[in-house]
Amino acid sequence: MSKENHHIHILTAEEIDDYMSKYDSESRYRRYKDWKKYLIIAISTIFCLFQLYSILSGRITAQVLRATHLAFVILLAYLLFPMKKDMPKDKLPFYDIILAIVGAATWSYIVINFDSLVRRAGIYTTLDIFIGIIGILILFEACRRIVGLPILIISLIFIIYALFGSYAPGFLNHRGYSYQRLVSHLFYNTEGIMGTPIGASATFIFLFIFFGALLDKTGIGQFFIDICNAIAGGFDGGPAKVAVLTSAMFGTVSGSSVSNTVGTGSFTIPMMKSLGYRSEFAGAVEASASTGGQIMPPIMGAASFLMADSLGIPYMEVAKAAIIPAILYFTGIFIMVHLEAKKTGLKGLSKESLPKFGELLLKRGYLVIPLLTIIVFFALGKTAIYAGLMGIISAAVVAIINDIIDIVNKRKIGFGINDIIDVFCNAARNIISVAIACAMAGIVIGVITLTGLGLKVGAGLVSISGGISILLLVLTMISSIILGMGVPTTANYLITSTIAASAIIHLGFEPLAAHMFVFYFGIIADVTPPVALAAMAGAAIAKSDPFKTGLEASKLAIGAFIIPYIFIFNPEILMIDSALTGEIQTIITSVRGMFGIELNYTFIRVLLTCQIIITSIIGMFGVASGLEGYVFRKCLWIERIFFIIAGLLMIDPGWITDVAGLSIITILVLIQIFTKDKRKLQKV
Repeated sequence: MSKENHHIHILTAEEIDDYMSKYDSESRYRRYKDWKKYLIIAISTIFCLFQLYSILSGRITAQVLRATHLAFVILLAYLLFPMKKDMPKDKLPFYDIILAIVGAATWSYIVINFDSLVRRAGIYTTLDIFIGIIGILILFEACRRIVGLPILIISLIFIIYALFGSYAPGFLNHRGYSYQRLVSHLFYNTEGIMGTPIGASATFIFLFIFFGALLDKTGIGQFFIDICNAIAGGFDGGPAKVAVLTSAMFGTVSGSSVSNTVGTGSFTIPMMKSLGYRSEFAGAVEASASTGGQIMPPIMGAASFLMADSLGIPYMEVAKAAIIPAILYFTGIFIMVHLEAKKTGLKGLSKESLPKFGELLLKRGYLVIPLLTIIVFFALGKTAIYAGLMGIISAAVVAIINDIIDIVNKRKIGFGINDIIDVFCNAARNIISVAIACAMAGIVIGVITLTGLGLKVGAGLVSISGGISILLLVLTMISSIILGMGVPTTANYLITSTIAASAIIHLGFEPLAAHMFVFYFGIIADVTPPVALAAMAGAAIAKSDPFKTGLEASKLAIGAFIIPYIFIFNPEILMIDSALTGEIQTIITSVRGMFGIELNYTFIRVLLTCQIIITSIIGMFGVASGLEGYVFRKCLWIERIFFIIAGLLMIDPGWITDVAGLSIITILVLIQIFTKDKRKLQKV
């Protein structure tokens, strides 16, 4: 029976800001109303224009670009983010002005003296070292304010290790380095703070953040919510399914778990509660679905761009590899939401209250053109920078189309000068946390390259695990989740992949699969208690118990705990060419030998991919059914166990496991159908 309530409290913009500020440190920025507002606008605009010029022209040296990028980031960090989160948001203390100027000046020192530093070829003066120390200390304070203490503490531990490594025990021991050597390596060298992570932040990561800020102004967010309502709102448990679909769509353009949770949850969570969903379940659905946004192509979390860069492969390869795992992840949540709705008898929204799909597509379907543009250019083999630039141009065209439509309909234009200013300010502000996380990760990576720690720890992990791959993978999973509880996904991926991914690859696993393994578990920390920031944000909106919401979210996101183990042992699921080629050639050879028929390589590849997707989805149904304990009736405990086992067998890409899993699931479903009306089984 429907429990629909027409008095649904949708969060106001102020309430959304409050939740974002509470659970997302990036949203605790100052909001000025006087001359300081125009100062921020000016700096942000200059910053964005500089970034776009440097990317378009390609004339600026990598070190100069990275140092300038950091100078702007530090300047804005201190002007925008207060020392404490409860400090006034409209005041700018004099000490923050000084820190902003001095911090920006330290990185500007590299830009101004770049030719001199190059000519001296590694010989650094006392002034150089002093500037470096000041720059690193100011970076530390910016990190504490915006990114958090965990990554700062980790960086300090690595610095202490570099200085006093001669006192370290066993295989960790090294000769130790002077503070001058360490500072010069971290501050001036491209293997330290100005390394690959900041290089990515200053180029394609910035481009896609700018693209996201521009796309947001076109109204695509509301279009996603409306189109998902039209698709799924009327089905059983409609609002929860809308939450899953909307978060998946938002995930194609956004890479932040908390902002996704608050952004879409402000609408979907109250709607779910109005139909009778438990508060904990409503918050958990949104948190788990929003967390999946970072693994949803075409635009994944910032770490995915760094993955492509570190592996030396096109970003399209990473995005392609993420398709099937992302489908499985969201399918698992969708199925569990459906089964919960069936189990508790929750209905969907009335058809009269839902928007019309065809009408929406006809009137606002053009809003997805920027996304399609990026997908097309990635598919054509273009670089991330090229695809990003084309996406920005197409988003600007869509914004202009919106204005033309507004003018024709004699409405106030929706994209004016103020909106352009907002795009510059939002893009400049959103890159700050990413850049600082990349810079801090650069310190860790710098120490690792200086001391050779990566090889030592990698060898140590292999030794501890005794060369047993599953034990090494479990150790990596635990470290990624623990690190992810207090460290942003970007920094988490960079640190863990530098140390653990190499050890996994050393045991013979595919490099892309190893990096994706680390990436996945760093993300899932956002819904793993006790921290579970995305679940906390969902719980706050749902007014539910945070820990119980975190547990529910972990159960819903179970796919993210299972899928990495599947693709690490079976890289075919990532559509890696080298993994597929051997199996395809075996099939072609076998068919030729048995029947004398020459099969087409592409045809077999498409067939194999379809088989992997279909059987894996059926497998997620099995796992979800077992965890939810319901299909057509409540499951017996033994049925739940067999559903989970059969589901895992089907997710594993292989004909034998697929047949076995499908047979078990078919038998279990038939038993459910024929016994659904027997009350005695429901009471067990």
